[in-house]
Amino acid sequence: MTKKKGAGLKHGAGRKIAVTGLAVALVVVAGVSLWQFFLRPVTPTIEKADPKQMALPLPELPSIAVMPFVNLSEDSKQQLLCDGITDNIINALSKVPQLFVIARNSTFTYKDKAVKAKQVSEELGVRYVLEGSVQRSDDRVRITAQLVDALTGNQLLAERYDSESTDLFALQDDLTFKVLEAVRLKLTDNVRTGQGKYFSGKLGLDCYMKALEAVGLQQQLNIADNNRSRQIVEECLAMCPEAPTFYRLLGGASLNDYFIGSSKSPQESIEKAKELFQKAISMDERDFMANAILSHIYSIRKENDKAISQAETAVELAPGSSWAIQWNATALTYAGRYEEAIPLFEKAIRLNPSAPTMFYLHFGHALRETGRLEEAVMSYKKAIERAPKYVWPHAILAAVYSMMGRDNEAHAAAAEVLRLHPKFSLEWVAKTSLYKDPAVIERVIVAMRKAGLPDKPPPAQP
Repeated sequence: MTKKKGAGLKHGAGRKIAVTGLAVALVVVAGVSLWQFFLRPVTPTIEKADPKQMALPLPELPSIAVMPFVNLSEDSKQQLLCDGITDNIINALSKVPQLFVIARNSTFTYKDKAVKAKQVSEELGVRYVLEGSVQRSDDRVRITAQLVDALTGNQLLAERYDSESTDLFALQDDLTFKVLEAVRLKLTDNVRTGQGKYFSGKLGLDCYMKALEAVGLQQQLNIADNNRSRQIVEECLAMCPEAPTFYRLLGGASLNDYFIGSSKSPQESIEKAKELFQKAISMDERDFMANAILSHIYSIRKENDKAISQAETAVELAPGSSWAIQWNATALTYAGRYEEAIPLFEKAIRLNPSAPTMFYLHFGHALRETGRLEEAVMSYKKAIERAPKYVWPHAILAAVYSMMGRDNEAHAAAAEVLRLHPKFSLEWVAKTSLYKDPAVIERVIVAMRKAGLPDKPPPAQP
């Protein structure tokens, strides 16, 4: 059979086109493969946490630890900003009833340490771990954050924000909302920091940075740093008079005057602190920490019903805050409602596994008054571990040992009290008692006297 002219040419051309097309396709596929292999962002492999290795039982609620944000700025002073961002996110998440949030004291034990999400999850007993970094240069800020499900090893969230420094509070709110979305919790407006309206613009941000500095100074609990914090706050109030934060901090300085003995009139300091915290709350009733601390001021004034009510308000505002819960338990303890206080202390300490001295000191009081003396001893010892130079846990431990008939240990604890505070006296104990029922402190004083603590301070040296 004779072929038609041109048929072979057309067939050859078609084959050539097909081969060429295949080659192009192979190049495209190879290019895509190379892009995927070399260029596409790769989700890091995250080692899974083992629930069997957890030091603490995993809560039924979604649980999260917010790690200290890392300072990537050249200026080391920007670490304050990193800590402030971390605090704000923790406080915001603590307002969500359906979320279990580890407290700052516990996550900050990992600060400046290279730890994996697996380790954090297993040591704190949480499912989710949020990590981040902050880099500030002039008027720009970059925030990166990663949320990990430590049980599955999956990265649930990876965010990067590049913005003006003055947008900081809006960025924090956005990140908080995205964390809640990632763990499938309902978004509510009450988690917003609300600080943006008080610290707007460059002046506002400068005031905010000074507020963070004042907080750090007050935590040192010494006269010089407390006075410096008051000076900073008063300067900031002149620039940002509408910011309730500064009234709370000014109240904190007055409260410190009472506790560290720098006030000529302790009662005047307490009255001033009360007025300043009330002022802060009148300006921002959502400030759960101001409500919680005002509760303790009422306990100091022996206005026990007010103390409990104010603490309950703090817990309503931030049901996941270990501090709000602890102050609620403390108010109940000084009012004599020990059985109600104990489970709250236990909850506060679970939220804050590295809880500070006050948690264990007050918890020990509730355990002691319910007859659980061995547990009270353990609680007071933990208080001492966290603040070895704080005299009060040593004094109460001496009393409890005396109550238990462990006289040698009681005398040793009393000797440590007098080494730390040579002017310690039972007269001072009676004067500073916060218990509603005077019989409580009378029992403690009898036990302290048996342990060897003096009724009056030694006479002044000529």
